[in-house]
This record gives sequence, C-alpha cells and structure tokens, in this order.
Amino acid sequence: MTVADLPALTMVRHNRVDLALHRLSTGDGTSRPLLLLHGLGGRTPDRVPDWIDWPGPVLGLDFTGHGASTVPTGGGYSAEILVGDVDAALGVTGPVTLLGAGLGAYIALLVAAARPDLVRGAVLADGPGLAGGGIHPGSPSLPFPAPGAQGPPDPFALLELSRDPRPPDYAQTFVRFVLETSDLEWPLTVTAVVQPEWLGAVASEPGVATAALGDALRGYASLD
Repeated sequence: MTVADLPALTMVRHNRVDLALHRLSTGDGTSRPLLLLHGLGGRTPDRVPDWIDWPGPVLGLDFTGHGASTVPTGGGYSAEILVGDVDAALGVTGPVTLLGAGLGAYIALLVAAARPDLVRGAVLADGPGLAGGGIHPGSPSLPFPAPGAQGPPDPFALLELSRDPRPPDYAQTFVRFVLETSDLEWPLTVTAVVQPEWLGAVASEPGVATAALGDALRGYASLD
C-alpha cells in the first residue's frame, strides 16, 4: 500500500501512545509526501492550507498530547519524545519532506539529523513554540496546570514544551549531523521570519538555505 492509499486517518502506535497521522491529499500518485509538523498547542489542519503547493500526498502528524493523538497522564513531555513520534510515523510513510512550524520546526531539525535516510529536506517555518524556553535551563520548580484543565492540547504539553531550552550551539550540532549525512545540496531551509537565537544559529551555518516558503517547497518537490 502506498502513502496515497492510506485512509484519511491512521493511528500509529508509539510506545503507549496512539498518534494520529492524517492524509490531507493523495497528490499525483508518484511524488514524495510532505509531512506537516504543527506548532505548540496546534494540530493537523482539516485540509491542505492554500499556501502549500505540493505535487505529492500531504500528510500531517498530531504530536503526543495534541489533536487526535493520545493525551497521556501526568505529562513528562520533551522534544525527544516528539522526535520519537515522528520516527514512528516515518515507519508508515517512508521518505518524506518535512514542513515544521514553530515547535514542529525544531523537531524537524532533530529528525532530519536522526533519520537522514528518510528525510528529503526539512523546511523550518514560523509558528507557536518556535522560541521554546530560551537558551538557558529555566527554574527547577515543577510547573502544574490549573486544576481541572484538560486537553487536547494537553496543558502539561503546553507548560513543559514551552520551557524546553534550545542553546544555539546544541542546535548547530544537529545541523552538522544533517550536513554530514544528507546527500542533498540544501537539506535544511529556514523560512521563518522570526528567528530566536537557536534558529538564527541554524540559519548562519554554511549549507543551510534561507528562502520564502513557496520557493523552499518548490525546490524540495523537484528532488528525486
């Protein structure tokens, strides 16, 4: 079964979590899929946004605690958990191009470094949660949502993922993994207008492209 044959909603198991993988379009039947990674507190849109022009299937993944995916009990969110979410989805989709917005942009960078065999370009775009918790670890106090707060999005996810530190040199380490292992000329493209310190450091690395979103997508769509 090809990605274009997937149902509109596929539940993908990641440890004890069921992840919602949405197929928003079937595409032309031959081109590589585009996988959307949403921002903090978001979810996959109901349809392909008008500003996305992609010849292949367009898919979207709801992170743990978001959208139609499982909301676990007690929190414990981290960027690494969301990387595992995407890795589980890649087991179903095969090679994709990633379009990450906000928090999803940071996750797209980490996944591109971890799975260069399956990520054929990653676009890092504006969106909620782009800055994270800044460049230094925050207070050691444990955040707790208001009593009775429910999700999705999981209130614990909003609290914990918004405090996730993102030092620029740490992000640059992943960029270098991507550049060393990918066979693409421009495996990462920054389209975000707002660039917190970690993303500015990514954009400054030789081998990382900066472009308008439409141009970035057209460039990756043309790849084999």
